[in-house]
Amino acid sequence: MLRALCLALAVTLLGGCKSFSLFSSEDNPSVSYGDDADANLRKGDEALDSHNYAEAQKYYDFVRSKYPYLDAARTAELKLADVDFERDHFLEARDRYQSFIKLHPTHPKVDYAAFRVAMTFYKDIPSDYFFLPPAEEKDQANVRGANLALADFVRSYPDSSYKADADKYLKQIRIRLAEHELYVAHFYARRDKWPAVVARLSTVASQYGGLGFDEEVYFGLYDAYLKLNDGDRAKNALRALVEKAPDTKGAQRAKAMLGPNG
Repeated sequence: MLRALCLALAVTLLGGCKSFSLFSSEDNPSVSYGDDADANLRKGDEALDSHNYAEAQKYYDFVRSKYPYLDAARTAELKLADVDFERDHFLEARDRYQSFIKLHPTHPKVDYAAFRVAMTFYKDIPSDYFFLPPAEEKDQANVRGANLALADFVRSYPDSSYKADADKYLKQIRIRLAEHELYVAHFYARRDKWPAVVARLSTVASQYGGLGFDEEVYFGLYDAYLKLNDGDRAKNALRALVEKAPDTKGAQRAKAMLGPNG
């Protein structure tokens, strides 16, 4: 009787082994490979489009290892980076794209890989980064990385079909960086930390000019320098505004503040 119970228990446990598997079927899907590289690339693309990322990864890995000397293997390398990107695994995707650029610098899609490198930084920026006070400025790596990578892409691939998008994202991130610096400048101004205000506004003036913040920056510098009893630099801030934006209402106001001998 005891032997029969033990046997029944063993059968039950064996039957339930699937529930104790280390990997779910979604992590390790069963796939049916095609007859050639292109067929497997198509299967991978279909899986990727359907957000079946583990399945797509299997097809692309198969192409890369099974057909290493075909162009399809290079395509598979790039697609594996796309899989990581679509999964929001941006660090892994960046490594794959950068490796692709290094190994295949003359590949027709090297500009795509470079653009996606920049986008891995952009997509990984914390959504609340630009509105945090200075005490919370902990990790600027992705913000600075996106700015540098996008600027480098625009310089390196001026004829790329992705340049228009890169220009758009670069302007967007530069505006957000400028807004962040202005936010921090106001933060310091409320605490009467005028040297810090000058430092932040000067950063906007030197690095983010022409984005629509000139009046706020130079009038802010004027006020900050007056708080520091530095009248000469205060006037220089007004002169800089007149020089950089001569046809604006702000420039007319600055001229009036400077007076006839300004």
